[in-house]
Amino acid sequence: MENHLSFKPEPLNPPTSTAPHVLVIGGGVTGLVTTWVLLDRGYRVTVMSKEWASYGSKQRLTSQIAGALWEFPPAVCGQHTDPISLHHSKVWCMIAYKIWDTIAADPDLSFASGVRMKKSAFFFPYRMEENDEQYAKMLEIGKSGVRGFHHSSSLIKHYGIDSSYGCVDAYELLAPIIDTDQAISWLMGLTEKKGAEFVTKAVTDDIFQLEDELLQQFHADVIVNATGLAGLQLAGDTSCYPIRGALLRVINDGSDFAKLDAALSISADAKHMHTTQESANEIVFLVPRNDKILLVGGISEPHQSELDHKLDSPIIRKMRARAEAFIPRLKHARLDNEYPLAQGLRPFRRNNVRVERELRRHKGQSGAEGHATPTALKFSRIVHSYGQGGAGWSLSFGCAGNVLELVEQVLAGATPRSMSLKRERKL
Repeated sequence: MENHLSFKPEPLNPPTSTAPHVLVIGGGVTGLVTTWVLLDRGYRVTVMSKEWASYGSKQRLTSQIAGALWEFPPAVCGQHTDPISLHHSKVWCMIAYKIWDTIAADPDLSFASGVRMKKSAFFFPYRMEENDEQYAKMLEIGKSGVRGFHHSSSLIKHYGIDSSYGCVDAYELLAPIIDTDQAISWLMGLTEKKGAEFVTKAVTDDIFQLEDELLQQFHADVIVNATGLAGLQLAGDTSCYPIRGALLRVINDGSDFAKLDAALSISADAKHMHTTQESANEIVFLVPRNDKILLVGGISEPHQSELDHKLDSPIIRKMRARAEAFIPRLKHARLDNEYPLAQGLRPFRRNNVRVERELRRHKGQSGAEGHATPTALKFSRIVHSYGQGGAGWSLSFGCAGNVLELVEQVLAGATPRSMSLKRERKL
């Protein structure tokens, strides 16, 4: 994939006046990265969203609130209900790893995009060999092609983890860490320079029912739905549900405590000594967002859709206390006055990430006696990419590559069924 992308303002393959036009719905990381991939392939692209990235004290997009620490699936706050989903996510995340690594290696691109490679360490309350699932995952990570992989219990002391927290083993690797505010702005600027048009408009109904209207209105040949949690309304997908997350933002400039320059985490599924039945979805998640801000988290609350947590909410106070017990020097951390608490809704699905064509068909011309015939049913020209949960930045380029394949299938007149069979044979 990285060989088919240009990091320059000009598209890798400039579109002709007759090039197919794609309407991308969604202004988050999934929509913008997909737009980038389509533009460099030579398509004309319009991006439509009800809102765009915002800054200051305003509520950010979900893509901005994300921790944006690259992780090998299953992530600390990730969920997969079947092995095929997990397989796809592992492929997708490694595609993104290589591209973010390439961006971070270029000083100018790294500065502009806010993407840097930093150490990321994971801690466990048992020896890795004692947990078959976590041990197998660790071995897979070591062979995946990530840089800087290192497994050693000495990492516990090295990173200043409190001995009373109960950590026994750990491993680390070099991972992309993304300043989402800066990166989303960079993606918007890059895609605009490559030729994308941006339209601010809200769609609240099933886009399948609005398909002909949208195709005509935007003179589009294909629609890509990258709307995240809105898949419930825009795709009629009742399997979509939110997982509420929250992160504290503290000053990490070295003035109050020794600066933390690596991402450190221990997940709830590790069942460490501080996890109870009531706090099973609570994790320790520390990510240096940039040279000034450290993200301190986190929580994972399924089916909670109200963004009503406050700094003094019990679950937020417990989240901070967990982090301070893990790294005692964080007790001296000052909150970022401008934006101390970030909270958002991760877009999950019961049926995992959806990157596929719309399978519903429209009724076409009626046959004899006014009845629709099988040949009168026409296939949709919608491609979906949503449900990435808390891993949008990690899966972005991989998902976009599959979307590109599906867009080309639509334009070639292939049926959704024929495409799904090809994907099954690849697995």
